[in-house]
Amino acid sequence: MTEHATDISTPEARDRNAAPAAEPALAGGHKRLVDYALLLKPRVMSLVLFTGFAGLLLAPGSLDPATALIAIIAIAVGAGASGAINMWYDRDIDGRMERTMDRPLPAGRLHPVQALWLGIVLSVLSVGVMAYWVNMMAALLLTVTIAFYVFIYTIWLKRRTPQNIVIGGASGALPPMIGWAAATGGISIEPILLFAIIFLWTPPHFWALALYRSGDYERAGVPMLPVVSGEGSTKKQILAYTIILSPVVVAPALVGMTSLAGGAILAALSLWFIYHAVRVYRCDDFETPRRMFRYSILHLFFIFLVLLGDHFIAPYFA
Repeated sequence: MTEHATDISTPEARDRNAAPAAEPALAGGHKRLVDYALLLKPRVMSLVLFTGFAGLLLAPGSLDPATALIAIIAIAVGAGASGAINMWYDRDIDGRMERTMDRPLPAGRLHPVQALWLGIVLSVLSVGVMAYWVNMMAALLLTVTIAFYVFIYTIWLKRRTPQNIVIGGASGALPPMIGWAAATGGISIEPILLFAIIFLWTPPHFWALALYRSGDYERAGVPMLPVVSGEGSTKKQILAYTIILSPVVVAPALVGMTSLAGGAILAALSLWFIYHAVRVYRCDDFETPRRMFRYSILHLFFIFLVLLGDHFIAPYFA
C-alpha cells in the first residue's frame, strides 16, 4: 500500500498543471467565490481560528483589539492558504474518494493553478502581516505551521506512511502557540501544553474517521493506519492515544492555567473520551467510530471552552 501511494505522487503519474476534465467550471461570480472559499477548507479553518484565538486569550497580558484582530485574521488566512495548496497537491486522490470528489479541483470547477497561486499569495500575505503588525515570533510560528502542513504532511508523509497523521498533526497543534506568541512575544510551558493536547488528540480523531472511511483511503492509495495495519491495530492505537492524552488534558490545572474545579471538568471530559475509545475498541461496526469522530470535535472544543471559561470566571470567585 505504501509503495502504491508513493507511485501516484510521481510526476509520471499525473500532470499537476492540467485541469481535471470532470466537468466545466461553474458560471457565475457567486458560485466561483464559493469554490474559492472551499479551497481554504473552512471547517479546518474554523477549528484553527478557535484554538488560535483561545491561545491569545489565555496568554498573560493583552493586545489592543486591532492588533489582536489582525493576529487572528493572519492565523485564519495562513490556515486557509495551506489548505489551498493541499487541495492543489492532492487533487488526484481527492477525485478518488467519495468524501472529497466534489471539491472544486477534482470536480473541475477551478483550475489547479488558481488554487496553487491562491495558497502561495495568502501564505506570504498572512506571514507578512503577522510580522509587520504583530511580532516576529508569531510570524515565525505561522511560517512553520504552513510549511509543516504543506511540505512535511501533504507532500512527504501523507502518501508514504501510516504515521502521517501522528507527525503531520503538529501543524494543526501550533495555532494556540501562535496566538500565545502574538500576545506575549514568546513561548512558555502553557502554550506547549495546548500544543500537546491537540497533537495527541489528532491521531484518535482522524483514525476514527479512517476506520469508517477506510475504503476511500484504500482506493486513493493513502496509507492510513486501518488500510496498512488493519482495524484491530487501529482500534488499539486509538485507545492508547486517548489514554495518553488524558493526563495532558488535565495538566493545565497543575501549572495554574485553570482551577481545580476546571481540572476536574477536564478529567471528566477525558474519561468520556476514553469511554468512546473503549467502545470503538470493542465494536465491529462503522457507526461507533463515526460517533467517536463526531464527538472528538466537540471534545476538543469543550477542553478549550473550559480553559477559557475558567480563565475569565475563576478570578471573580478567588
